[in-house]
Formats: sequence, C-alpha cells, structure tokens
Amino acid sequence: MRLAVVIPVKSFTMAKGRLADTLNAEQRAQLAQECAETVVRAALPLSTFVVCSDPAVAAWASALGATPVDCQTPGLDIAVTTGRLAAEADGAEHIVVAHADLPLAHSFEQVVRDGKVTFVPDRHRDGTNVLAFPAGSKFSTAYGPGSFDNHIRIAIDAGLDYEIVIDETLELDLDTADDLGELARREKETS
Repeated sequence: MRLAVVIPVKSFTMAKGRLADTLNAEQRAQLAQECAETVVRAALPLSTFVVCSDPAVAAWASALGATPVDCQTPGLDIAVTTGRLAAEADGAEHIVVAHADLPLAHSFEQVVRDGKVTFVPDRHRDGTNVLAFPAGSKFSTAYGPGSFDNHIRIAIDAGLDYEIVIDETLELDLDTADDLGELARREKETS
C-alpha cells in the first residue's frame, strides 16, 4: 500500500497564537518550526506533502525533502483537501493527515489500517491530531472544536469502517500552556 502524509503548516511567524500569553513571538515561531520539523522528519520515510501559503515554509519543506503544496485559501479543512488531492495525484493509496505541532512524533505508519479510517485523538479526546483514510474514499475532514467526534460521525455517515488508535507520542499537541507543561513532564520522565 502506497502511503502519503499530508501536513498543513502555517507560517512560523503566525503559528501558535494561543500561546501568546506564555511565549513571545520569537519563541512561538521557534517552537512552531521545531515541532513541524519533528513531524516532517517522522513522515519522511513516506511521500510527504507540506501544505502551506508561505514561500519561506515551502522552501523549508523542500530543504527537508518534503513536497510543498501551495494553498492560499485559509482553513485547515481546505489545506487538507489540497494536500490530499496532491497526494492522490502522486499515486497515494492511503492518506495520513498529521498536525504540525506534535513534538513527540516519530512515525505514522503504525496508525494506518488497510481499508479503514483511523483516528488518533489529542490527549483530551477532543481534537484529531492524526487521521488516516483510504485515498478515493468519501471521508472528509471537519476540524475545529470537537473534531474527534465530528470525524467519527463523518466516517459513520459515509459507511466507512474506522478505528480509534491511542498513541501517546501523537496525542500531545502544543496549543496551551498546559500542553507545554505536559511536554516538560514527559521529557523529564524520559531523561
């Protein structure tokens, strides 16, 4: 099965706005780039498509070995659709979509189930940090608050088999100060 990973990436200077009370603009940009690089490197054994609107991010993605996909229309769902179309045009048979803020990501193949949609929820079981689905399927995304439940409903409504995959390395995303604290706690445990 030919897998491809789609990673939407915001401009590093615009990313992580919800952490403005905790980190300054330079720290947020650095964190966003470091996390995105971790995610891209975890994906790179596979065909990897970085969907972005920023030429600097596109150049960064190319330098890492990923394929940049331009998407000037704002919105995570639109970015995912744009990346999905690029991956399918490249011959992908199964698509993995990963957020760019997963600091512990190391691989994505373990979440793929042949012929099924799979979901890796965030640690709060609210968001969907990683999902995978057969190329050409009727699955579509609905990111935003409650996306984990929304995605399950979409799979059910489309008549698609699905599985929830709990993966401690992929469940932690960095949106809040509490998330940063959780990352520090986990890093301390492993050191």
